[in-house]
Amino acid sequence: MQAVTPVSAGPVSFGTGQPLAFILGPCVIESEAHALEIGMFIAEAGRRVGAPVVFKASFDKANRTSLSSYRGPGLVEGLKVLARVKERTGLPILTDVHEVGQVGPAAGVCDILQIPAFLSRQTDLLVAAAQSGRVVNVKKGQFLAPRDMRHVVAKLVDSGNSNILVTERGASFGYNNLVVDPRAFPMLREMGYPVIFDVTHSLQLPGAGDGVTAGLAEYIAPMAQAGVAAGVDGVFMEVHEEPSRARSDAANALRLDLLEPLMQRLMALDRIVRHA
Repeated sequence: MQAVTPVSAGPVSFGTGQPLAFILGPCVIESEAHALEIGMFIAEAGRRVGAPVVFKASFDKANRTSLSSYRGPGLVEGLKVLARVKERTGLPILTDVHEVGQVGPAAGVCDILQIPAFLSRQTDLLVAAAQSGRVVNVKKGQFLAPRDMRHVVAKLVDSGNSNILVTERGASFGYNNLVVDPRAFPMLREMGYPVIFDVTHSLQLPGAGDGVTAGLAEYIAPMAQAGVAAGVDGVFMEVHEEPSRARSDAANALRLDLLEPLMQRLMALDRIVRHA
């Protein structure tokens, strides 16, 4: 497995010589109380199993299928919630940004700024995120081949930031379906940056739910295990105490009571892969 230079976000490091890291949280901020509840749960789960954990949640889901779908509390209120989660849990925070004007405020709170897959070629947004000085996690567009991401990474590096994570989240396969090609993980790692596997978004069935995105949450465990076996540096999963009630991505979130056993299995598998 090709070595990559570790990238650190607060106390969590991704890359060669580092343990498997986890990026976990609800799809969208539903309320401060809910975000804190999940944040405390995943922080404790990470401590129990000895896993580095980053908390993730969106303040705004700008690409919902329907205009009537819940988007989140917005930038100002959402960042207040994320700051509170960071203060209470001690976890690094990841959130996505959709516009250049969101980058500065988000960088003031969050350790990792995420570029959504559908914006992965948006040059102004990439440059602004890079110049924020924060770690940038850029998701591979569903429309891009793995090696096409070298051009995206070059935009970040040429803008002065090499603290980069690259995330695989599936590729479009016909209509309303995504597939993950395991070759993508070593291909992405060839660029020299840590690779994250967004398991739960890879199990979406985009637009297949009559106005909402459907999904295949029953395959989270085998998909996550396949990615770790292929040598990813981190696993990204959306979690919820009762996915059927989640206000976004209900069909592909992992139920919280299933999280810790899965983390333990993935860490054991990671130890085998890294010492093979």
